[in-house]
Amino acid sequence: MKPSRQKQWQARRDRPDRGSEDDHRLGSPSPVVTPAPAILFQDQRFVVLDKPAGLPVHPGPRGGPSVEDWFPLLSRRDDGPWLAHRLDADTTGCLIIALRKAALLAAQREFTAGRARKIYWAVVSGRPDQDAGTVSAALRRQNTPAGWWMRSASSGSPAVTDWRVLGYGPDKTWIEFRPRTGRTHQLRVHSVILGCPILGDPLYGNGAGRLHLLSRHIELDLDPPLSVTAEPPLHMGEALQSCGWAPSIVPLNDPDRKIS
Repeated sequence: MKPSRQKQWQARRDRPDRGSEDDHRLGSPSPVVTPAPAILFQDQRFVVLDKPAGLPVHPGPRGGPSVEDWFPLLSRRDDGPWLAHRLDADTTGCLIIALRKAALLAAQREFTAGRARKIYWAVVSGRPDQDAGTVSAALRRQNTPAGWWMRSASSGSPAVTDWRVLGYGPDKTWIEFRPRTGRTHQLRVHSVILGCPILGDPLYGNGAGRLHLLSRHIELDLDPPLSVTAEPPLHMGEALQSCGWAPSIVPLNDPDRKIS
């Protein structure tokens, strides 16, 4: 991102109530009024954003703010930027944006081949029967007049998630998920299969509060490599601390360290 773009980005983080003509470049119906997401990493190939909860990555059928509203501040090129992958609207943390087509294709190859290293943190209700394991349960979209959701079905797309417990609270558990596949709502449904829905999940759990799911770390084996870690959002802090988390115990540069 050029210095002029950086200043505009920071200004929009500091004064999110002010729109600009850039807000309309993607055809958004009204100026963006949400703060710009924090930038975790940037180079000539990628920008990695710390996506906040409640912000979709792209506009929905009814419009509204999305991550793509900020693309004009990331690049003035005629082609791009592009989302290298996606996160649910209520999931927070690492989101990779490709600034060049070659970078996009390189990232997509890593995701398609299953080589992308993705680590998620979640706080779930209750306790699983084991301290670690693997959930292998195919997922299929279920459509009804009232809406849609994902369900486990043998006829669905294969979905595999490795998981391990990082800490326990009185009535909740801090879990690390490492998905091998990237199906829609995969971690949310696999948590239910474990008998432990993610806190704040309005679709698969009790829905109280915000979804406690963080895209903690993402790593692509490129040249040079891309490796980025996000800190937990404020709304997850209390639940994580009740399970033993503290920033000094699991530092940013050590996403694999387990609470003892």
